[in-house]
Amino acid sequence: MIKVLRGNPTPEELAAALAVVQARAAAAASAGPGARDVSQWSDPARLVPRRVPHPGPAAWRTTYWPA
Repeated sequence: MIKVLRGNPTPEELAAALAVVQARAAAAASAGPGARDVSQWSDPARLVPRRVPHPGPAAWRTTYWPA
């Protein structure tokens, strides 16, 4: 059930919104149970603090190795 909370959409606008929802549901169902839609915002690696490499003889090491 879809409920419009604000505005007064036309039947065409409702049909377009429903088509998008159905397409997303079909894509998620065909991807299988193991597939996940992971966005970059939910990636835990985004929260890991990283050291910024400073110029020097060993600066290349800090670009590839964790802190």
